Amino acid sequence: MNLSRPTRNVFYISVGLVVLSLLGRFGGVGQLAQYEYWLLLIGYILLFLGVTQKGF
Repeated sequence: MNLSRPTRNVFYISVGLVVLSLLGRFGGVGQLAQYEYWLLLIGYILLFLGVTQKGF
């Protein structure tokens, strides 16, 4: 499997989703707390696709 560097936009969106998830878990943002797992999962799946798919 050849790995490639994700595009800058994909990386920043992924990091943003993970940060929102952490804010929901530890930051006390009640509206995000119910979606913390899904935000984290989508963020890491997006990063995984960015690394494994060339030009994603």
